[in-house]
Amino acid sequence: MTGEHELKRSLGSLMLWGLGVGYVISGMYFGWNLGLAEGGTYGLGIATIFVIVMYVTFTLSYTELACSMPSAGGAFVYANKALGKKLGFVAGMAQNIEFIFCPPAIAAAIGAYFKLFLPESWIQGSYQLLGLSFSQEALVTLCIAIIAYAIFTFINIIGVESAAAFELLVTLIAVAGLILFATVSMQHFKFENIHSNPLPYGYWGVFAAIPFAMWFFLAIECLANVAEETIEPQKKMVVGFGSAIVTLVILCILTFSSSVGIGGWEKVVYDASGEVVDAPLPLAIQSILGSDHIIYSILIGIGLIGLIASFHGIILAAGRATFEFGRIGYAPKILGKVHKKYKTPANALVVNAIIGVVAILSGKTGEIITIACFGALTLYIISMISLFKLRKDQPKMDRPFKVPFYPLFPFLAIIISSIALVSMAFFNYKVFIVYIVIMIMSFLWFIVFHKENSQTAV
Repeated sequence: MTGEHELKRSLGSLMLWGLGVGYVISGMYFGWNLGLAEGGTYGLGIATIFVIVMYVTFTLSYTELACSMPSAGGAFVYANKALGKKLGFVAGMAQNIEFIFCPPAIAAAIGAYFKLFLPESWIQGSYQLLGLSFSQEALVTLCIAIIAYAIFTFINIIGVESAAAFELLVTLIAVAGLILFATVSMQHFKFENIHSNPLPYGYWGVFAAIPFAMWFFLAIECLANVAEETIEPQKKMVVGFGSAIVTLVILCILTFSSSVGIGGWEKVVYDASGEVVDAPLPLAIQSILGSDHIIYSILIGIGLIGLIASFHGIILAAGRATFEFGRIGYAPKILGKVHKKYKTPANALVVNAIIGVVAILSGKTGEIITIACFGALTLYIISMISLFKLRKDQPKMDRPFKVPFYPLFPFLAIIISSIALVSMAFFNYKVFIVYIVIMIMSFLWFIVFHKENSQTAV
């Protein structure tokens, strides 16, 4: 490859841990509690157990692929090599959908969190534009989200080392916030609260809660997309993935149990007026300490930092995934070039930011997150199929790390991912149709316009 297509190697084990945990940690601060409204404590709890099994088995299996083929393309590269260009494109497109559509949803949440620190006069009133009425609160939230995109896209452009160092810092703060929350809440923990109205809609609620259980771990796979910028990726990726998934499983169990144990699952879903709240940790602390307590304010601030950690980290991974699509010729070649000075995928980062801002303007945050989850599950299934195919067709391929308990682990990952995909499609069929339409249109574009003499992914 020429210099304009090469990424700089600068990431070590600690930075990889920070990225792996940072990609995901916002899911501990918002979203997962909505699964309690679907399935109660037992419903979300059972779903979370299955999701933990899925992510542990998937992560270990995915690590084998990442170490064997360290590339910015991640799942796209693995599928391209194992299953051919067409399925490689499908895997890459699913990956792009997940990575590109996650940040705008998180950016909207950042705007919503940040406005809590602003004077009420700043978010009152409304504006008229083209015959439509827009609240000042919505406008402020939108502006904050767009500013966040501009800032963190710039940080990623000036260098992955600077971006990863920032990610490590905010991740450490976000982890500390979860530990603080658990320390305070465990003092009020009661086992009877876990068993209070635990399965309000029967076992059907387990399936309804699966997408929300995924929020605890969604996007850890982004770590594979910085393998090309990792020092000794064949060794460091194992440490990065392994330490990240262990940390996240511990934080998930701690956060879930300590939240519900305070006063039952309703206390982390509904506020005093009965409205569903997408901020379970401050809601739980408010129920025992009140909204005037300093810890309540600290958790809101740290929750914002947790959102920033995931937002920033996924922007980093999305840039690498789009960059590889361009570098290989499956998207415009300009996306596959790096910045002359910083050696980062600047073009890909800017294009992703533009798409993200357009998505934010739609105002469909929930639908955006769901589409991202569909992309993730598609990625998981195709990646595991790729692992099986490579083991069969290329048994002598260099594999610095091999998934333990093969073929059980990748098989479990496929089965649980498939169940989760079907469950999500059933409960979100309209969004699933939109996702399928995007995939079909993208695939048709690929068939018609892709040049057969494009490079083949290594």
